[in-house]
Amino acid sequence: MRYAVLGTGIVGRTIATKLASLGHEVAIGTRDPQATLARTEPDGMGNPPFAVWHTDHADVLLKPFAEAAAFGETVVNTTAGGAALDALDAAGRTNLVGKVVIDIANPLDFSAGMPPTLDPVNTDSLGEQIQRAFPDAKVVKTLNTMSCPVMVEPARVAGPHNVFVSGEDTGAKKQVTELLVSFGWPESSVIDLGGIETARGVEMVLPIWLRLMGTLGHTDFNFHVQVAR
Repeated sequence: MRYAVLGTGIVGRTIATKLASLGHEVAIGTRDPQATLARTEPDGMGNPPFAVWHTDHADVLLKPFAEAAAFGETVVNTTAGGAALDALDAAGRTNLVGKVVIDIANPLDFSAGMPPTLDPVNTDSLGEQIQRAFPDAKVVKTLNTMSCPVMVEPARVAGPHNVFVSGEDTGAKKQVTELLVSFGWPESSVIDLGGIETARGVEMVLPIWLRLMGTLGHTDFNFHVQVAR
């Protein structure tokens, strides 16, 4: 399958690397490919500039958002939450019609400093905003409740743990579940929460996730739902 991964940060690179390793054709979308390749400074988290990563992953194409979205049969949003709607708008409404859009982003608001808050929250979610803005796309929220290494290598975390999916289209969620299984997630670990409004819940996991990261001092952890017998 052909995938368009929107976003050149560490999440986008991690997802693109995994998809390419599984034999998929992958294009990463960015606003300005030349500007992206010209950056020489590490990002805010200390990750090397995109050009360094791309040298080792030349099989992954780099395209403007619209060209990447046109290329991809499935689109993966890994942009920063506050930039997601603009990035998807740049990707082009017609390029998203009928396609599964996997939303991994979180609507983190850093305007008041650290730790970030969420915007929207409680009565809305980024997943819902994307679905409303692009009603002809099939939005599925998933993988936003863990670090990107755990997304593509769930065995980093010992024992059983869960990944959630939210979305309106049953077929789209089935497709995403199959992708998650190919990433190494046992099918039994995938919990379908229901419609896209349930993205509110998984996005609101982020505040406790951030505090756990601070307490544990690393990101190799995840959540497990234990059901009573």
